[in-house]
Amino acid sequence: MDNQRRFDFKVKYHFYKESEGGRKTLPFNGYRSDWLYDGDDLYVEGLSIIWPTFENESGEILENQISVLRDGFARMTVVVPEIRISTHQQRIKIGTKGFFMEGSRKVAKAEVVEILDLHKDEI
Repeated sequence: MDNQRRFDFKVKYHFYKESEGGRKTLPFNGYRSDWLYDGDDLYVEGLSIIWPTFENESGEILENQISVLRDGFARMTVVVPEIRISTHQQRIKIGTKGFFMEGSRKVAKAEVVEILDLHKDEI
């Protein structure tokens, strides 16, 4: 399925340790978190459905159910097409910062390092 998924942008991420308020264990590829833009209020702007697909040290997509790295890169997919166009095409730029969210908890910080298919027509 990942070979057919559109990847809108790429981030460099860091999963917080449990002592920093993060997860007890690292997730597996196939994990679905939400996205919160740095500076946004969770209860005003809310979360976005933007899913990560994680890479290994060589930049290849990890197989599903393989544990991700604490620090690495992920290709991000905006799941809702209408919001992709109306919101994320304007907000996502190289250097944009955000968080992987599990409910109201920030579990990882991320920064956009590359724009991929974000401005292309639906694939």
